[in-house]
Amino acid sequence: MTGRICAATALFILASGADAFAPAKSAFAKHAPATSTGSSRRTTSLASTEVSVDPKEAVKLFGRLAEKYIMLDDSGGMCCYSACSDCEFRLPDGGYRMADQSAARPKWIPVYEHRAFESQGKEHTSKWSTEIFSEGPAVSKEEFVAKVTNELAYAPSLGGPYLSASGAAIDDDTLVGKLFDLLAGDKEKLTKHRMSTRMKQIAGSEEEALTWPTFLSALEEA
Repeated sequence: MTGRICAATALFILASGADAFAPAKSAFAKHAPATSTGSSRRTTSLASTEVSVDPKEAVKLFGRLAEKYIMLDDSGGMCCYSACSDCEFRLPDGGYRMADQSAARPKWIPVYEHRAFESQGKEHTSKWSTEIFSEGPAVSKEEFVAKVTNELAYAPSLGGPYLSASGAAIDDDTLVGKLFDLLAGDKEKLTKHRMSTRMKQIAGSEEEALTWPTFLSALEEA
């Protein structure tokens, strides 16, 4: 009889002990959603991260389009550069209006197709306008990519990472296509006039060319 009572008591204690562990399991379950939420936040953060343009790839484009010479303001040629206080050809901040500029290496992508200063006997036709549009006033995206990738000669430029001509082959033309979209917008073809107008918008009203910082920023923001 005593043995049966002891056995029953033992079973009761074991059952009570099993119930004592139940809250711990329930507490873990309450914390489980928090772990899942944290994982979800990390996934969202990664998904929203923007992929930046590789400057080493962007400079391959810039070095194909940029030039060593640019014509700026024809009124600059009328100035004697003697710091005259009442000179009509000087800038509001006192700087000089330069008629043209030259650099040792390609530095500017002119926004104009052709420019002439008749009074000075100077004229210049931009490289992009003659080499990209050599067969007509408009190109498709496929034609634009082919021209820039295979036909425009590259030269190490001023601005951006230095890249020799031997290392400037374009193996992936994705960025060239992105440049076309930046210039053409929603149009199927890019005209010479639109390319000029669009580059002027990107450069700003006071600028006559795209320089490396502006060119890179435009691609990154496209």
